[in-house]
Amino acid sequence: MTARVPEDLAGWEPDAALGYPGEFPFTRGIQPTMYRGRLWTMRQYAGFGGAAESNARYRYLLSQGVSGLSVAFDLPTQMGYDSDHRLAAGEVGRVGVAIDSLEDMAALFDGIPLERVSTSMTINATAAVLLALYVAVARRRGVAPRALSGTVQNDILKEYVARGTYVYPPRHSLRIVTDIVAYCERELPSWNSISISGYHIREAGATAAQEVAFTFANAVAYVQAAIAAGLDVDAFARRISFFFSAHNDLLEEIAKFRAARRLWARIMRDRFGAATPRAQQLRFHAQTAGSTLTAQQPDNNIVRVALQALAAVLGGAQSLHCNGRDEALALPTEESARIALRTQQIIAEETGVANTVDPTGGAWAVEDLTNGIEREAAALMERIEESGGTLAAIESGLVQRWIQESAYRTQLAIDSGEAIVVGVNRYADGGLVEPALFGVDPEVERRQIERVQAVRASRSRAAWAASLDAIGRTARGGGNLMPPILQAVEALATVGEIADAMRAAFGEYQEAADL
Repeated sequence: MTARVPEDLAGWEPDAALGYPGEFPFTRGIQPTMYRGRLWTMRQYAGFGGAAESNARYRYLLSQGVSGLSVAFDLPTQMGYDSDHRLAAGEVGRVGVAIDSLEDMAALFDGIPLERVSTSMTINATAAVLLALYVAVARRRGVAPRALSGTVQNDILKEYVARGTYVYPPRHSLRIVTDIVAYCERELPSWNSISISGYHIREAGATAAQEVAFTFANAVAYVQAAIAAGLDVDAFARRISFFFSAHNDLLEEIAKFRAARRLWARIMRDRFGAATPRAQQLRFHAQTAGSTLTAQQPDNNIVRVALQALAAVLGGAQSLHCNGRDEALALPTEESARIALRTQQIIAEETGVANTVDPTGGAWAVEDLTNGIEREAAALMERIEESGGTLAAIESGLVQRWIQESAYRTQLAIDSGEAIVVGVNRYADGGLVEPALFGVDPEVERRQIERVQAVRASRSRAAWAASLDAIGRTARGGGNLMPPILQAVEALATVGEIADAMRAAFGEYQEAADL
């Protein structure tokens, strides 16, 4: 039960718990003026088919007022398989754009000014390869890599507990993450080298407090690995960002974001000795909750998304994506993407909520929820530490079991009617009304296979072979993998070939059957 009167917050010290916006512990926001000075970045997550099709969608979104691109890659790209691999059959371009080579990446961003547009890439196991491809496109155009801004998700640990698009064993994967962080600190100073994701953890069934706890447990492992590699915490932590879900419970979500900022600031200062405010601040992108979208009465999803987006804004997000109303059924149509973007624009321009910093701060219910989420998340993190740390908890299946148990309880509540889903277990109208759905051209796969095979036929075999050999030697040794990967993509090595070179050195991860 949340607080209803001031006495319910007995012992609460607002000076220590809240402070002022832009000041430690940043509960009220990371900027003194928040959206009064600058609105959040409005992104629309998009990608489908081949590079040309996705490029057209990106140009459309930019023309409609999107202020940052967010790239979805198809499953073969995420898993390190080229489009003509037998395991890619039927999946090419389906849930994201198919990228096999530098030629695809160049086509994906054709006509888009990389030096002026911030690009977020949701990619993990093959993050080093896709980042290298992006840098290579910039270099080909004469754009200095230091001028690039954006984010590569690069959060492989959550793949083992929530999504499953891993390739290499956890400890080798963590090495790749650290190599990317070190490379970006040196070569891409305006690039966020990692976006640690609670979104997929929440989508898998975690509670709000578990989302914060498990995300931060992963983050602690990344920070520890970076420090162990000799990186300065005040330098690399400035470019760490986070990615959270904006779920249905409006006040709980607002409180979750506020609690996360405060808890992270204290972790960075007290545990890792970060001394600069930028290294203590939690900057985050939010996406409305895909798991709450319903195939039944899909227009209801417009309302759900609007309220979830409002929670993210009231909670102080730096970047936001709104889901399309039809995403429980298919990829969003152009019309659905436009409605989703207009949702953000209406919140920004018409509601007035951006005119006040932390407008819900000081409300008894919100402060009580904020305190409770922080306490519960900290307690869960302590249990992970007691189990041997994040890697041990993942390898033993502990975190996976906690998420599965929460997901099971949630589904039981929906099935019993204890948790109401409008249009599904309450106020259902008895029929499934399907709007006009977006479909991927079935010819995309054939054309993409032809493209990757043409790239292989056009390249210098000697330069290609030498570049892959360099990746293998570096993987087995101790050097940073980014420079040889960049050399390989510029020699037209494909995503799958580069992934295979690292598979040969690292092996592949197989999840234990009893998790």
